[in-house]
Amino acid sequence: MLTLVAAASLHAQSAELPPTVVTATRTESRADAVLSDITVITRDDIEQGTGRTVAELLARVAGVQMSSNGGLGKTSSIYIRGAESRHVLLLVDGVRVGSATTGTPNFDTIALESIERIEVLKGPASALYGSDAIGGVIQIFTRQGREGFFPQATATVGSAGRREVSTGLSGGGKEVSYSLGVQTLREKGYSATNSNVKSRYHDDLDGFSQDSANASLAWRFAPGWKLDARVLYADGVNDSDSGSGSYDTHTDFQAQNYGLGLEGRLLPSWTSRLAYGGNDDKSTYYSSSTTSRTDTHQDQWSWLNEIGTPLGLLLVGLERLEQNVSSTTDYALTQRSVDSIFVGLNGNAGSHGWQLNVRQDDNSQYGDATTGLVGYGYKLTSQLQVHASYATSFKAPTFNQLYYPPDSDGDGGNPDLHPEEGRNREYGVSYTPGTQEYKVVYFDNRVHNLITGWPPENIDKARLRGWTLSHSSQFDALALRATLDVLEARDEKTGNHLPRRADEQLTLGVDHRIGAWKYGATLLAASERYDNAANTVKLPGFATLDTYVDYALARDWSVQARLNNLGDKEYQTANGYNQQGRAAYLTLRWAPR
Repeated sequence: MLTLVAAASLHAQSAELPPTVVTATRTESRADAVLSDITVITRDDIEQGTGRTVAELLARVAGVQMSSNGGLGKTSSIYIRGAESRHVLLLVDGVRVGSATTGTPNFDTIALESIERIEVLKGPASALYGSDAIGGVIQIFTRQGREGFFPQATATVGSAGRREVSTGLSGGGKEVSYSLGVQTLREKGYSATNSNVKSRYHDDLDGFSQDSANASLAWRFAPGWKLDARVLYADGVNDSDSGSGSYDTHTDFQAQNYGLGLEGRLLPSWTSRLAYGGNDDKSTYYSSSTTSRTDTHQDQWSWLNEIGTPLGLLLVGLERLEQNVSSTTDYALTQRSVDSIFVGLNGNAGSHGWQLNVRQDDNSQYGDATTGLVGYGYKLTSQLQVHASYATSFKAPTFNQLYYPPDSDGDGGNPDLHPEEGRNREYGVSYTPGTQEYKVVYFDNRVHNLITGWPPENIDKARLRGWTLSHSSQFDALALRATLDVLEARDEKTGNHLPRRADEQLTLGVDHRIGAWKYGATLLAASERYDNAANTVKLPGFATLDTYVDYALARDWSVQARLNNLGDKEYQTANGYNQQGRAAYLTLRWAPR
């Protein structure tokens, strides 16, 4: 691309071609041919990484921060370039994932063993995907079939009573390919809360259990034509705290994501795809005083067309999104729909590259919203490249923000909320001598009508600006990586810091291979942050060191030991909610070559 991927493949060898990415343009493109700041997390990265969940894995990516309300399964918020967690769109195999009531997904319901790769697009992408993508897009691609036969299995035991087993297979031939996987996870956990949240504090173990499965099937029934289907499913129990007492407060949850697509070449330069995707997010909360249920369902239909032209690849598409809520909570409105049309053009000529996108969304609640993106890149030399872009974005308020019923104090949703709107400028430089990469990106994202607090309200303006500096290098068996994020996320009216974002975050990593051994370490250091919008509660900075050692027992067998938070650092990313101390894990993996 005209600005290369920051650590696009953390362990890439010099002989490998750049990975193919989809999220940046909604078309298959080589990572070194797109203009966006995008990171690819490969299957190898997942297996060699020390992240225990999707959220922990993402927290090590340049430009990404995380806050967590306790341990595994508890609410995790992902901030891309300082944007709210609900400003980050999560896709699984192209289908929107998450709750329509809260506006955020639960990343912990997606088992790491079901994932083939993750693409993290940093920067607004509403011109491609519509609402939610003010900060960026995270797209997870589940395991897919390929020619041959490839079984695999893993077993993990570790701290906090963690027990995890998974098995699966993938394979197929030239016409039909398939994949199937099942996973089970049990963890006794630790107390999610501490005495800083007196109303919820209960010093007990807050565990998490989940069973999940993923499957895919593709049929190439004619030259240039393919029919494919996929499903991702999880259900389990998530323990939580709701104050003193012996009652086992918990949430039963179920999440499923499924899709069906037909793709074919209509003309030599015209490829078309019709697709349907569905997402269900269901939860039932049990406490000593109440039982509440919330189910949200999303249907998404799309028609995408890629047409080759002398100016580049033309993308033309139509989409329809329907959201429905069924709940014991009495929402004033329980459904809405969005009809969308979008056009894009991506191309290059000599040292020049460009990306143009425009999209119009017709929301049944708010009417029309039009967003756009203009990007330009230039190769000064074969190794030195620059880019600049301007993009607009928007986010429609969630059902909770609009229609949640008032409590005894009269605090509830605000039906008078306006959609949030963003305007982002970005400039980047990358230098790639051989197997090394140096990259600097500056961004300035102004968000009008930012929704904060409870009851929710629009504030005048928030400004998210900062720098990301990154380096990655590969020297034969040694891989090094480093990123520094400098962020200024402020309420423009008060000058206050936006909650739970650190102004500085540093990540350092090293991986090394020697014979049958692989080992490495990752340091994550973050500065202090404020927990509330008034900036009266400060959370100290912290640093954690994670390590791993992997040994190939035989051709198809390996064992891995991980030690997370080596220094047993006590820290919080949300006031009153604990993070895990020192933790050890042992994984046995079987993967025939």
